[in-house]
Amino acid sequence: MTQTPAAAPFAEQIFTPEERRITLIGLMIVFLLSALDQTIVGTAMPRIIAQLNGLNLYSWVTTAYLLSSTVMVPIYGKLSDLYGRKSILLTGVGLFTLGSVLCGAAGEFGRLPILGGGMTQLIVFRAIQGLGGGALFTSAFAIIADIFPPRERGRFGALFGSMFGLASLLGPVIGGFFAQLGPTHLGPLTVAGWRWIFYINLPLASLALFMIAVKMPALTRRVPGAIDFLGAALVIVTFVPLLLAMSWGGQTYAWSSTPVVGMLVLSVVGLAAFIFVESKVAHPILSLRLFANRTFSFANSASFVVSMAFMGVVAFLPLYLQLGAGAQPAQSGIVMLPLMLGLIAASTVSGQLVSRFGVFKPILLGGQAIMLVGTVLLLFIYPGMSLWDIAWRVLIFGIGLGPSQSLFSLAVQNAVQPQEIGVATSTSQFFRQIGSTIGVALFGAILTNNLAGSTGRAGMTLTDLQTMAALRAIHPHSAPSAADLASQTAITHAMQGVFWMSLIVSLIGVGVTFLVPGAKLRGRGPQTVEDSLEKALASADPAETAPPAGA
Repeated sequence: MTQTPAAAPFAEQIFTPEERRITLIGLMIVFLLSALDQTIVGTAMPRIIAQLNGLNLYSWVTTAYLLSSTVMVPIYGKLSDLYGRKSILLTGVGLFTLGSVLCGAAGEFGRLPILGGGMTQLIVFRAIQGLGGGALFTSAFAIIADIFPPRERGRFGALFGSMFGLASLLGPVIGGFFAQLGPTHLGPLTVAGWRWIFYINLPLASLALFMIAVKMPALTRRVPGAIDFLGAALVIVTFVPLLLAMSWGGQTYAWSSTPVVGMLVLSVVGLAAFIFVESKVAHPILSLRLFANRTFSFANSASFVVSMAFMGVVAFLPLYLQLGAGAQPAQSGIVMLPLMLGLIAASTVSGQLVSRFGVFKPILLGGQAIMLVGTVLLLFIYPGMSLWDIAWRVLIFGIGLGPSQSLFSLAVQNAVQPQEIGVATSTSQFFRQIGSTIGVALFGAILTNNLAGSTGRAGMTLTDLQTMAALRAIHPHSAPSAADLASQTAITHAMQGVFWMSLIVSLIGVGVTFLVPGAKLRGRGPQTVEDSLEKALASADPAETAPPAGA
């Protein structure tokens, strides 16, 4: 095996309080930009489909973004270590903005060469938007790691959690408003209302570009190396087929079908080739020696498992609320709100505890214990259950989930060398996204299989359930029929099976978290050149300046 050359001595960059504050504001805008896009598009999709005539391509609008953004995460992480965070973040925001403009213009000029009709154009442009979106979260988390020591980073988790909360509240409202908005006349131009859900990104993106390019400090830290083009290509070969298989399985094709099995086989072959190549090249996209670091391996594994369990609840609970509890879409959104409020509150408290005590493992385990309690409570749902009774259970689940949203990444960042922050941060984000994707596929298969067993309707897909929910929303005041009541019972029993599996997966997550070494988080180092010289002359405690332990 070719050994990776030792990195050059790494000089810590020094930031003033003003630079930290400006950077934090800029990153919060970036977070809001990305989070809002993830919540605003879904609400307007029925209107988009109606205008672009693309019902058969409905799922690809989301899949295209998911594919391009996910596979780029580890690549952006390595590039940010090589060429600096600021340039990669600017590239990401620029691509995201370009994709937003193109999405808004999809189908505006009729069929185009190669791109075809409006729906195909939208899918391609969403992929371009995803290419930029993959850099937003990854670079932002890495920049936070650059400018704040581990013990202080926990305090900012709630700030970014609040951006998700704000996006969860505003996204569906804004998306619904523009979906119902008629054409807007701008001089000779006529703009359909739904197109504004993409154009609304432009002012936020412009502000983010200004804050990053003009106000944010240089962030000049780099490490020597070269781009591992083959490794980057194999990331795509490995995970694009995997994500396609997860998206197709049980929906477009049966799990045992040739396309799904073929994609999974291709993914396994790509993974084997990736591992081989990364063990040989001098500057890999993802250094395999990082997996010898117990904190890196177990924290990422635990984050993967917890993300799976989380999606088992979050992705399908709205379907139960509408089809099993009889809630309207707006009501189901209100019932899900306590989850986000609990998550933000718990993230805030856990961040303060991390900053005060300098440990993360007890807080992670405590959060997961509460998450287990919330999952057990959700097992006792029944048809027609009151929305309030569901909401407080969801609140407990959200409180338990809160600490894991930032502390796993914090543990990984604390365990690696500063010059590996970009790769470590992107890997943590990548494991979480892959876990969420697999969680949706796994629990979706359990839901539909359970439902088929209860109703005798073999072959039912999540799309069928979503159609049922849409039809229920069209006729909100019609009295429930006997068939509706039977459907509520079947949906409820199917969801209980999902919650049982989520409980099992959550228990596995607790077990893996127990294996994460409980290291102390590093505090802030010297803040000025004078402090550094004084510390060197005074021969400070070696434990204060030693590189972080790998275990």
